[in-house]
Amino acid sequence: MTESAQGLQSHGRRIRRVAAIDIGTNSTHLLVAAVDPSLRTFSVELAEKSTTRLGERDPDSGHLTDGAMTRALETLRRFRELASSHQVEQIVTAATSAVREAPNGRDFLQQIKDELDLDVDLVSGPEEARLIYLGVLSGMPFGDRPHLLLDIGGGSTELILADGRDARALTSTRVGAVRLQRDFVKDDPIPAQRRAFLQAFIQGSLEPAVDKVRRRIKPGETPVMVATSGTAMAIGALAANEEERPPLKLHGYRISRQRLDRVVEKLVSMTPEQRRALAPINDRRAEIIVPGALILQTTMQMLAVDEMVLSERALREGLIVDWMLRHGLLEDRFSFQSSIRQRTVIHQVQRFAVNQLRAERVASHALSLYDSTGGQLHQDGGAGRDLLWAAAMLHTCGQHINLSAYHKHSWYLIRHGELLGYSEAEHLMVAAIARYHRRSLPKKRHEAWQALQSRDNRTTVSEMALLLRLAAALDRRPEPVVASIRADLSGRVLSLELVPERLNQNISLEQWSLESCEPVLREVTGLALNVTVRQ
Repeated sequence: MTESAQGLQSHGRRIRRVAAIDIGTNSTHLLVAAVDPSLRTFSVELAEKSTTRLGERDPDSGHLTDGAMTRALETLRRFRELASSHQVEQIVTAATSAVREAPNGRDFLQQIKDELDLDVDLVSGPEEARLIYLGVLSGMPFGDRPHLLLDIGGGSTELILADGRDARALTSTRVGAVRLQRDFVKDDPIPAQRRAFLQAFIQGSLEPAVDKVRRRIKPGETPVMVATSGTAMAIGALAANEEERPPLKLHGYRISRQRLDRVVEKLVSMTPEQRRALAPINDRRAEIIVPGALILQTTMQMLAVDEMVLSERALREGLIVDWMLRHGLLEDRFSFQSSIRQRTVIHQVQRFAVNQLRAERVASHALSLYDSTGGQLHQDGGAGRDLLWAAAMLHTCGQHINLSAYHKHSWYLIRHGELLGYSEAEHLMVAAIARYHRRSLPKKRHEAWQALQSRDNRTTVSEMALLLRLAAALDRRPEPVVASIRADLSGRVLSLELVPERLNQNISLEQWSLESCEPVLREVTGLALNVTVRQ
């Protein structure tokens, strides 16, 4: 294999590309990932989906039908060509419940090998759960709390209890949206009596998995529920459409059980034609979303969970993480957890060709000011510190678009970029802090200000943006000249002492730049500014 196929250069870094294909019961997915060996992380370059409906098996024999296998083979042929066009070094492929349960499933995998030269791993239920866990782990910080991961597939539902250090329970149950639709839904809308029967069947099927999970939740723990799958995303999109300001991305979006119940009641009462008319639901999803929604609703009830958070990452991202583990690109599966936020920010720094050394200096000064002015320039309890760091690292990313108004372009790029590990609200705050680090203060008409979700969020942005403004004022030259900055508040005067890198170094430019921030400081805080240089 040529060097170009094995790894490409991106901003001087060797990037390895790998593709993952997930052959599911309802859909087949392709993901092309750019793996950065130095950062030990990956980004998604391409995501494709095709509704192949392998779950529509022969009702008597349970075999995969000729039509379903033909659809899947055509999709796999196209996905292989797409992956090759991205010069991937390997395609990792997994087949789940529809193929593993069909009597001719292994024959089908041999046909894929013979015709397309693709090796497909036929994963077991617990292995499917493990891969889902790895995928979610790569894109969402678990912190100190255990998480309940729920993936509703076409033929099976995986329920996982995990924390940042271990997967405590990996379960897979043979109950899925396609399977229930095929076996139980004869009339649509579902009559009330049939719905009650279906819910009782779901509950009975899930009881062993739920019991296993419950036994492994420690006293005093309150797990976070994470839902992933096409069903969860479609329901999330419907719930988000009710928002005054719908989120740009569903990853990290939170849905209360009350809102879920409202969405489910609406879906259950509709005909398939009415569901197809809903923007987030395609034709095939309209047929199977009600059984999938009932699985989600019943699981939340059984676990007494009041809220769920959505994850766009699941099995196919787990295949990428597993590939990285097997190729020595991760020390262990928890490497992502220790620094998800830092890795995703650094990835965006490199993606937008930000001068990382200068960004790190600004971030260092900003955090120094944060640490030394608590209760004075800000009243933040700690959550804003990480947002300030991220904004400092990315505040100049818009410069390659327009130098004079780069802060506005930085807001747009950050806002529409991928920041894994940050909630939607935090993502908006990082972008807004970068937006308001220079030029005018926030105004009600500004889109960046209107997008912020609460008064507390606006306060945090205002305080962190002021700290970033002061820190960025010291970034006047390519080379570092200010070693550190000392802050002291006396009366209504903020005194900032600049410590130069070298003795007797002239940093009058930085002193002047910092003094030019006084009008904004006075308007925001009412404080005067005194800047001195340590001799």
